Parts: sequence; structure tokens; C-alpha cells
Amino acid sequence: MDRGSIEEGETSSPFLVKDRTHEIRGGDDGGGGGEGQSGDSSSATLVVVMSTLIAVSGSYVFGSAVGYSSPTQSGIMQDLDLSVAEYSLFGSILTIGAMIGAIMSGRIADYIGRRGTMGFSEIFCIIGWLAIAFSKVSLWLDVGRLLVGYGMGLLSYVVPVYIAEITPKNLRGGFTTVHQFMICCGVSVTYLIGAFISWRTLALIGTIPCLIQLLGLFLIPESPRWLAKIGRLKECEAALQRLRGGNTDISGEAADIRDYTEFLQQHSEASIFELFQWKYAHSLIVGVGLMVLQQFGGVNGVAFYASSIFISAGFSGSIGTIAMVVVQVPMTALGVLLMDISGRRPLLLVSAAGTCLGCLLAAMSFLLQDLHTWMNFSPFLALTGVLIYTGSFSLGMGGIPWVIMSEVFPINMKGSAGSLVTLVSWLGSWIISYAFNFLMTWSSAGTFLIFSSICGLTVLFVAKLVPETKGRTLEEIQASMNPVSGNK
Repeated sequence: MDRGSIEEGETSSPFLVKDRTHEIRGGDDGGGGGEGQSGDSSSATLVVVMSTLIAVSGSYVFGSAVGYSSPTQSGIMQDLDLSVAEYSLFGSILTIGAMIGAIMSGRIADYIGRRGTMGFSEIFCIIGWLAIAFSKVSLWLDVGRLLVGYGMGLLSYVVPVYIAEITPKNLRGGFTTVHQFMICCGVSVTYLIGAFISWRTLALIGTIPCLIQLLGLFLIPESPRWLAKIGRLKECEAALQRLRGGNTDISGEAADIRDYTEFLQQHSEASIFELFQWKYAHSLIVGVGLMVLQQFGGVNGVAFYASSIFISAGFSGSIGTIAMVVVQVPMTALGVLLMDISGRRPLLLVSAAGTCLGCLLAAMSFLLQDLHTWMNFSPFLALTGVLIYTGSFSLGMGGIPWVIMSEVFPINMKGSAGSLVTLVSWLGSWIISYAFNFLMTWSSAGTFLIFSSICGLTVLFVAKLVPETKGRTLEEIQASMNPVSGNK
């Protein structure tokens, strides 16, 4: 970080300490890597990799819950004699539960820790999946879905935050984006295996990744930054040592985390009202803005109703949906690989531009259909548009907003800010999911033109307001975006 980006009023000791350690360690101050060097080596320790894999088991749970309602609709409606309205309630109540979980996620993660919150959420998910699997009436089906949604709301916040707080700065982006990759895998695998097994068996299978994470949490360390925040400094250093390796000099990184955390706590009161002060405006605009643009770009409309979109466009719904899965998984994996090579901003710009183009092509397909022109060509244009949209979204817009959210808020505000940002995301998800069919009834071409315009606006938003966070420690990012000067 260019120290000139910190406002002149910031001359307190933590930044002086950071400058001194930065100079001693040859300009790389975030890490905890090899002996005599920063810890941000180019490779991750086994503990970091294992901790990330256990954390993203929760992301897989997230994805499997989202993907569950599509392949099980006919089976559940037939076995429990549900109407379309009753099944619609079952599908949508997941988002309601997620919003409740999102509201509470930040505070719970601040009170019981990142690891404790993941375990807490999985208990709700397991109970929810079992309630669905053994339900005989729609009431227990809905209760189970609500509980799984609540767990999802907690996981959608705490998983990327935990990963961001344990990984070295040069690997943080790629590791955090594994969260989105595992969501994608959860959706895809659940959709595929759901075509071959009963809905009750699929719900029981949903408990497996929950149990993997619940048991795995006993093997991984707590976030060092959370431990520093609550004053458990010896445990903070022990956790950091485990994460960076037993022979690694972690003194510089531990000092940075400790000094910055203490400085923030001396200068700020971590209340929800504090979040709306001017000094946090940039972080809040970036965090909330990316989530709003992500959701209102139409992702859940396309994901939830892909089959009906293809059928409306005159294409096979099953072939189109399978094609989406084939595109989505490798593009999400590519985004993970490129995250810490190209940086966040270039990937976001390419991703947003691609979603804009995809929606525009889909809109043109429906427009040609309305005009009864090129009727043989328009279905393939719709397929191309949706696949470009899906692939582009998976490349960056799906995961990077969650990465940015986990990076831009200081530790003293991360609970309040994380709850707000996650709530905005789930609220946007519900609005688009609910309104999409009404919009398509109004005008299919008009719907995708609206989405294309919002995706185009995303390009401008990223270009003007979103900072590049690649290769910078969390403390550097947060100090540059959230000036903690004497003027509160």
C-alpha cells in the first residue's frame, strides 16, 4: 500500500510500527512465511489448506440447499400432495431463513468466533435436513427448509471472512473464492444426483458435508484476528504460528494484527450506528453496492428458472441446464486460479462486461422471437447468451463481491457490516427470485435488457469505486479505505 494513501491525520503508533516492520522485512509486511522473511510466501501451509477445505464444506452445504428444490419438485409434490403454492412456499422460505441468519451472522461471529459460528450453523442445517427427510406434512417440510436457510445465512458470511482472516495476503483472493466454487459444486452435484435418487435420500445426503465440517472444526485453529480482537493475544500468536508453520517467524504479522486491532478499538465504538459514519462510507458503498449489483444483475432469475427460460426461447430445457453446469464449474475454477494473478478489479470488469453481453444476446433472442424473425436462429442465440452470462458471472461476479466484503471492513466493524451486506444480498436474491416470472410475463426481451443495463452499470461502478486489494494485508486495505483520524 502506498503510505501516501493514508490521510495525514493518521500518525498513530500502529502505522509507524507497520512501516518499521515493512522496512525490516524487505517491503512485504503481511505474512508469516519463511524464517527471516514475511509470512506471505507463495505456498500455503497444510494447516491453511485443511482449514480452508473444512470451512468451504459449509459453502457446499450452501450450494446443495440452493440446488435441492429444482430436482425434487415433482417427487415432493406427488408424495405429500402439495399444491404449486405450497411448494413455492417451501422453495422461497429458504431465502427468508437466510435473511434471518444474515441479520444475526456478524454479531454471532463476533461473540463466539468464526469457528464457533460455523459449528452453530451446521447444527441448524443438520436438524433442517433431517426434518425435510422425515417430514410427512408440509409444515415440517417448511420448518426444515427454514432451518437450513438460517444456517445458510450464517455460513454465507462467516466462511469467506474466516478464510480471508487466516490466509497469507498473496493467496487470500484465490482461497476465499473457493467459497463460491464450492457453492457452485454443491448446486451442480445436487441437481445431477437429484435426478436419480428420491428427495428424502437427497436430503439425508445433504447432512454429510454438514457433519464433515462439524467434526473438522475440532482440527483447525480459530481466526487469529478474531482472537486479537477479543484480547486473547497468546492464543492469537499460537493460532498464527500453526497457520504459518512451526519454523516461521510470525512476530511481524502478529504485531501488525495486534497493533491495528488495538488502535481501532481505542478510536472506535463498534456499534451499528458507527458503521454509517463518513469514515466508513467508501467500504460501505463498495460492500453493499457490489451485492446489490450482483443480485439485481439477474443471477437468481437465470439460475432458478433456467429451464423455463430455455423452453420460452424454443430450446430444450434439460440440455440447456446441463450446458450451464458444464460451463459454470470450470469457469468458477478459472476465477479461483486467476484471482491472485490478475487481481480483483480486472476479473470483476471482465465478468461484469460478460454478463452484460450475455443478457443483451438473450434479450435480442426474445426480441427476434417477438418479431417472428430468424426463428431457427433465436433459440441458439438465447442459449449462447445464457451460457456467456453464466460463465462470466462464475468467473468473477459470483465470488469476488464476497472476497471484497471480507477484506474492506475493519475488524471492529466487521460484524455489523457483514450482517448488513449479507442481508442486502439475500434480500436482493428474494426480490429477483420473486419478481422474475412477473417480469418475463411482462416482456422477456425487456427483462434481459434491464439486467444487461444493470450489468453495464456494474462495469462503471467497479471502474470508479472498487479498489484493488490483491497483494495487500487486511490491515493495509482497511487503513486506506477507512481513515481513523482524530475527526470521527
